[in-house]
Formats: sequence, C-alpha cells, structure tokens
Amino acid sequence: MTLGLRGDELERLRVAVAARLGLHFDDTKLDDLDAVAAKRLGALRHVPAGVWLGRVEAGDPEELAFLAERLTVGETYFFRNGNDLRAFAEVVVPARLAARDGERRLRFLSAGCSSGEEPYTLAMLLQDAPGLAGWDVSVRGVDVNPAALERARAGRYGEWSLRQTSAEARARFFEGTDREFTVRPAVRAMVSFDQRNLVAEDPALWTPGAYDAIFCRNVTMYFAPEVSRRVVDRIAASLAPGGFLFLGHAETLRGVSGRFHLRHSHDTFYYQLRGAGEDAVSGAVAPRRAPAAAPPLAAAPADPGWPEAIRAASARVAAITGGASAPGHSATPPPPGGPLQLAAALDLARQERYADALALLAARPLEAETDPDALLLRAVVLASSGDPAGAEAACARVLALDELSAEAHYVMALCREHARDAEGARNQDHYALYLDPTFALPRLHLGLMAQRAGEREKARGELSRALALLAGEDASRVLLLGGGFSRDALAELCRAELRAAGGEP
Repeated sequence: MTLGLRGDELERLRVAVAARLGLHFDDTKLDDLDAVAAKRLGALRHVPAGVWLGRVEAGDPEELAFLAERLTVGETYFFRNGNDLRAFAEVVVPARLAARDGERRLRFLSAGCSSGEEPYTLAMLLQDAPGLAGWDVSVRGVDVNPAALERARAGRYGEWSLRQTSAEARARFFEGTDREFTVRPAVRAMVSFDQRNLVAEDPALWTPGAYDAIFCRNVTMYFAPEVSRRVVDRIAASLAPGGFLFLGHAETLRGVSGRFHLRHSHDTFYYQLRGAGEDAVSGAVAPRRAPAAAPPLAAAPADPGWPEAIRAASARVAAITGGASAPGHSATPPPPGGPLQLAAALDLARQERYADALALLAARPLEAETDPDALLLRAVVLASSGDPAGAEAACARVLALDELSAEAHYVMALCREHARDAEGARNQDHYALYLDPTFALPRLHLGLMAQRAGEREKARGELSRALALLAGEDASRVLLLGGGFSRDALAELCRAELRAAGGEP
C-alpha cells in the first residue's frame, strides 16, 4: 500500500533514483521507497509531489542527499571480511610496491565507504606493510551519503564497529574508552573523505590510472545491471595497469566486464586489471540461458532417456548454441557450421557416440578454437570418452576466451579429480560457485568428494545445498553437464547420498 505517492508518481521516483543514484528498487521494495517519499513530502509540507519529483529528476543536491542517506545500506565495521584484507596486505600491496617503485607513491580508493571503517582499516594495514617507509601513501573514501561521511571524518566509533578488531589493534590504532573509540591521528592523516556519486560523470574521481586498488564491496549489488557496467568501466579506467578490485562476496563481474583477471588466494576472490596488451574477454557478455518460455526439463516425464531429454530441452540447448532448435537424431549430420551442428554433436555424445561427436566438432575448425560453447562441448565429450587431459586442455582454451565461465571451471574440477588432485578440484568448484552461486552441479561434486573422503558433515551441507539448487537449475546446463542424468535422477542421487551421510533429504 502506497503512503505518499500515486502509482505513476512512485514509478517516476523509482526511475529517477535509478538514474541519479544507481539504486534499483524492484516491486517488492516500492513501499520502502514510498515511505521515504512520504517522509520528505511531510517535511516539505506545501511542496506538491510533482514539484518535488521534478527536483529529484533534475539532480537537486539537497534532495539526492536526503534520499541517499535513507536509501543506502551503511552496515560496516573495522577489519570486515578478513580474507579480503589478508589478500590485500600479502598480495596486492607487495605487487603494487614493485610496480610503483620508481614513483614511490600508492593510492587506494574505498568506493561506497559509508561511515569510514573500511578506508581506515586499509590505512591501518598499510601502516604495518613492510617497505613503505618514505613512500607517499593515501586512502580515499567516497560515498553519496553526507551523514555517513560526517561520521567518517569525525573518526569516532562505538564498540559494535570494533567487534572484529583485536585487542592489539584497538590499542595501536584507537584512543578512548570502552564506550567510544577515536581513530588515532597517524591513521586519520592517511585518509580523506569526499561526497561523490559513483553513478555520475566525475572526471575528478575517475582520473585515468589513479588508483592501485579499489574496494567497492557490497555496492554494485544494489545497482541495475547497466549501471553496474558503467561503474565498473570507470573503475577499470581509473586503475593503474595491473591494479586490483575487490567486490563483495555476493558480487561478481560475470556478465558485467571482461577487463579483469579473476584472482583467488587467502580463500577469497578478487580481480586484477588486464595488462595494456591483453584484450578484454567475453565476460562482459551476460551468461547465456534459454528463454523463460522454453519448457523446463522437469516438465518431462521423470528420468527420460537422453534422446527424449534432448528434444524436451531443445529450446534451451538452442540458447547455448545460438538460438536455433536442436535437431532430432539423424544418420546424416547437418553440414558443418551453425548452432544445429553443436546440438547434433551433443545428441551424439548422449548416445555415447563420442568419436562421431568429435568428428562433427572437428568439421568446424575455426569455431572449435574460438567459440567458447563449441570448446566447452568438446571438453564434455572428451571427458565422457575417457580423455580427461584433452578435456582439461579444451577447458583451458575456454577460460582463455572467457575467464568467468562457471561451466568451464566445473568441467575443470572433474578433470582435476580424475587426476587425483582433490584440492585443485575443490578450488575449481569454488571458482564455479563464486561466478554463479545458483550452479547446482559444483555443489553436488563437492558433496560427493566430501562423502568419499569421509567428511560426512561437510558432505551433508554440500548435498543439501545442491538438492535445493537443482530445482531451479538451468535445463540446458543439466543436459550438457549432467553426466547423462536428468534433473530428477540428479536429485535422487543427492537424496541417496544425503541418507548415506546421515542426513535427511
């Protein structure tokens, strides 16, 4: 139920907030947006809603500040997400020291810094970094919320903000009592704060090559996809060559940008800008899925044979292979080229006619080396035919073209397990899950590996999550990567393994 605006006015506000602040409000959150509007209109008293909306649409600074203060989420604390911070201190800072040795200057940005805990934390870590004596080092914090920035500049915090701060760090970096802690002057001198809107054109913020690393954690998740792409493009342009980007754990550049390498250390993921001589990869293209109107695999009878499953999911296979419908079985494959041939090769693989499938893929040599979908299918066929080394090589080619392919990382995990590299297999599964948290098959694989290793509690957790994800798993992905099993069969496998691990499906 709306409180302050008519339906058309509320839609105007939603559009204006997205355009001016980058914040996306879906239909389930419109009441929150309307409540903020009602509060503002109540304070303005005699200003008509249409006049106020015009101010917001025009980018009035006072109105945007009011909205930013009430619509942005400011939950943060010192030393948050310790794995990110260890990667920063032990990987990023040494790398940037080496890169900037001639200049002896480092610049870091905390974008969406809220009340300042993150940029101050970075400054504290930099005070402990070896080799920085005599360097010019600074951290810049920016946020659209003026009230949060006022608290950041004051540098005073309560116990809750220090809940992950060790006693040693409290003593070294803070002054004050148990009720209020003030950041020490040596740390505050390294940090500056500015009110900036990440969505707006702002050459002074996005100076080319200015920053060695940017933290933009839990910010882009609130943006519409096109806004995220624009902001990440600005981030990429403002990073020095080889600079680093940290996002929140629920955020990924998959479907957003192909200008970064994905890095993994210290049990966390982050990004490094590609070098000047490296082309952007296809990660900027949104992951392909079948149209929503395509029939899901689960609508077919339980555990259908693969020929029937291929036909039932043909529209979804067509989405992977470019938009055409998959053919039925044919003694004579279609002529080389086009999505029909990939679908036919998948059909042959599901009949265990691996040599025929590989021959069909080899008939299109150019695409076989440059098309990630063709290479991924080749990897699946090679793995199914007992050639994990060949499959791993094909996956490596996929990842050279699209480093953010969750599917290629998953197939790589299967290859690593076959090579008896359990740790490598787990790492590849975790890559796949970071890139696509809805991907059920890596969860299932992790659960099966844990079960075989006797790690029953871990197996129960992974298998339970896999079972929950399978209901919504993309049908074409089940068809391509499910190892010959339908969605129902994979779900039953999860249940059986859960029971064997002492769990309840």
